[in-house]
Amino acid sequence: MNLSVVVPVYRGENLVEPLVERLSLVLPAFAKKYEVILVNDGSPDGSWEVIENSVKKYKWVRGIRLMRNYGQHNATLCGVRLAQYEVTVTMDQDLQHPPEEIPTLLAELEKGYDVVYGAPKRLPQGFIRNLLTASIKRILASIMGVPSVKNISAFRVFRTHLRSAFESFKSPTMILDVLLSWGTTRFTSVQVSITEARSSNYNFAALVEMAASILTSYSTKPLRLASWIGFVMTLFGLGVFVYVVVIYFTLGSLPGFPFLASIIALFSGAQLFAMGIFGEYLARMFDRSMDRPPYIVQESVGK
Repeated sequence: MNLSVVVPVYRGENLVEPLVERLSLVLPAFAKKYEVILVNDGSPDGSWEVIENSVKKYKWVRGIRLMRNYGQHNATLCGVRLAQYEVTVTMDQDLQHPPEEIPTLLAELEKGYDVVYGAPKRLPQGFIRNLLTASIKRILASIMGVPSVKNISAFRVFRTHLRSAFESFKSPTMILDVLLSWGTTRFTSVQVSITEARSSNYNFAALVEMAASILTSYSTKPLRLASWIGFVMTLFGLGVFVYVVVIYFTLGSLPGFPFLASIIALFSGAQLFAMGIFGEYLARMFDRSMDRPPYIVQESVGK
């Protein structure tokens, strides 16, 4: 089997060399031909110099330097589009995804699947982060139309020809897993030993922002939620009107300012929530109308 391994690099000055060394020991055991594509995603440290040294040391390593930081998925997309071999592996730089587990994913791929994820046997982060990450994965699975796949991760193998489904895709906001679902529904996952990350560039706010981006970039469900909220508020308003009429004819008086203020606040909140959802969609439309590319390559080294 011929293999392309894509690794996005950001603040990986001390991580890239150990990863490449581990790959140099593992890949020859199960791949006839192979390459490792290291995509420097505008890293502010010395990552690019380390990548250049790895290219000089190993002929099968390629280095791609992006003009600035575009994000993990954008950098991974760059590497995927440059992959030469029929199977592509994507993984993190920090050895959270052990190279020794790649054969486990490949064995599952040979059963007829197109995309295989490496799912951790035990979640390596804290409870709150794991809960939020699981929620994002469920959202992704629903949008992808493959709700049975809950273990979506950056550690994945897939058939390289799937990239033809998003060959013309151009948008700065993207999620690679959604793009892969444009070409297949044959997804699965397999449990692997995933270690705790040495560091993470995703904090709580970044994960929440990612969830919002996923929902408003690839799904109309938030718009439908806004419609349902409007419908429920309309029914509630009718109920309040009936209540006011009944109180007026039975007691001859109506509740005072607190009642009126609470109703106004309730309806105003619902309206602002719906307008916020519309605003998110308009922002995505504006972003895409600018025709900004998902990444720009500054230079490349290696074969």
